[in-house]
Amino acid sequence: MEYRQLGASGLFVPVLSFGTATFGGGNEFFKAWGTTQLDDAKKLVHLCLDAGVNLFDTADVYSNGLSEEILGKALAGLRDKVLISTKATFKMGAGPNDFSSSRYHLIKSCDDSLRRLNTDHIDIYHMHGMDGNTPVEETLRALDDLVTSGKVRYIACSNFSGWHLMKSLSVSERYGWSKYVAHQAYYSLLDREFEWELMPLGINQNVSTIVWSPLASGQLTGKFRRGQPIPQDNRRSQGGSHGPETNFERLYTIIDALDEVAEETGKSIAQVSLNWLLQRPTIANIIIGARNEEQLKQNLASVGWNLTVEQIKKLDVASEMTPVYPYWHQRQDTKLNPLPKFY
Repeated sequence: MEYRQLGASGLFVPVLSFGTATFGGGNEFFKAWGTTQLDDAKKLVHLCLDAGVNLFDTADVYSNGLSEEILGKALAGLRDKVLISTKATFKMGAGPNDFSSSRYHLIKSCDDSLRRLNTDHIDIYHMHGMDGNTPVEETLRALDDLVTSGKVRYIACSNFSGWHLMKSLSVSERYGWSKYVAHQAYYSLLDREFEWELMPLGINQNVSTIVWSPLASGQLTGKFRRGQPIPQDNRRSQGGSHGPETNFERLYTIIDALDEVAEETGKSIAQVSLNWLLQRPTIANIIIGARNEEQLKQNLASVGWNLTVEQIKKLDVASEMTPVYPYWHQRQDTKLNPLPKFY
């Protein structure tokens, strides 16, 4: 397993982590992801550790805390061998303060996550989404307090826009508080908007990327085929996806290119899709999920080899997206605004 440094921190993480949103299936939305219970969770955890994957990602909102509880039990006796990433911000109750990135909510959420995970610290604590109501200073000061208290080791964000992240980094620097070292972001061959602003920001500010939904809710696994009915046994069809509406003609063009590269490499379409991501700038880690052991083994086999420059270019061309303004305007002069180097 390859390990990469996480942004401007001293922490090294494996290039793959295991996402546990499939643990529990505590409501209809997360049932579409999976319903893994403790016994199977333990098996998946040990498969990961055997492969060198020691980072496990969860969130308080996953099945209303049940994912954290199952993960905590599955990691019993293994805490000194693993890294745990969890998140806060989204709604965890009916009260007016049961969501947000306020000091009140974050301190309570952190303590609740520590209890459910049965641990005394969280290695990477993410703000799950941007809170436009709470002052950035309040959020970052609360997070810095959690770091200095020892309850949190590193802080990160998720689903921020470029200006949200840049403002947060600036405020942390101004006051000498802990900075976000990573941004957990939606990115795949199908959805490349991340490259327009967030990737250049990450390069410039040394913020690593942790990728969520790298297979676009299962659309890049090879199940979706031109001229065939849309499969109904996947998370997207069952109502468990946040992604944008799919341009199926574009998806099938990408699948055609993936088919060619998969044949050349002897790998699966999913493995090629994941490996492509690992060649992109700022990517420190990709979160993989699995409902069963076979899926996990297949995803774990996406590392230990690299696509060629020609294969990457083939996939780049097939998945190219026309940027929105002002990025299309900036790309008219790449001498003034150089694109990230992908090879």
